[in-house]
Amino acid sequence: MMRAALAAIGFLTRIPVPARVFADADAQRRALVWYPLAGALIGALLCALAWALQTRAPMMSAALLLVAWTALTGALHLDGLADMADAWVGGMRADARQSRERTLEIMKDPRSGPLAVVAVMLVLLSKFAALASLPAPAWAALLLAPLLARAALTLAFLTTPYVRGGGLGQALVAAPRAACIAALAVSAAACALAGWRGGLALAVAALVFALWRRACLRRLQGMTGDTCGALTELTEAAVLAALALSY
Repeated sequence: MMRAALAAIGFLTRIPVPARVFADADAQRRALVWYPLAGALIGALLCALAWALQTRAPMMSAALLLVAWTALTGALHLDGLADMADAWVGGMRADARQSRERTLEIMKDPRSGPLAVVAVMLVLLSKFAALASLPAPAWAALLLAPLLARAALTLAFLTTPYVRGGGLGQALVAAPRAACIAALAVSAAACALAGWRGGLALAVAALVFALWRRACLRRLQGMTGDTCGALTELTEAAVLAALALSY
């Protein structure tokens, strides 16, 4: 159990964990159960930073929070967002099969085109604006955005085929379903602690997931690691924006 939790934290963040957890196949498989916990840990660290910064200028505090957020995750999901943005437009073809194959091919290309840069900039700008608009120290937003974004990944592997054979997410396909469902239930229950805004955050995250899953199934008949990264970033940005607009 502990190794699986450490595997989730080590993969989703830049927090140091023992290297041996990545060599444990069972821990890698069960790590999906602990993805929401990794999100909650990210949120807790951001809340601690927000508490330390709450007497500072709000714009600078928002910038420092965003920098810390990105550093804490190693920009892992931003890379997926960039790849998906490039592939979704560049892979568009009249023939559905050609469109699918071209999209998968572009996502494997390590180079980033202009659409990738624009997508990353827009998401980061949205996050910054939301963080600057939220009343300090914005506990609910800082906790729920990363929590729900990682819970969305758990839900994605439970409901959406993984189409990249041998990809980083291949081991997660065999994660224990009952434990994953329990983790999702706990994540949803955690939203209740934030009152009606918690319900709003949950509804927004569910909407983003539904639209993302529909797009992935139509184009790829499933998902890849890059599309999962995009899901994480889009969920975080949408939840932050919704909560900022709720005040």
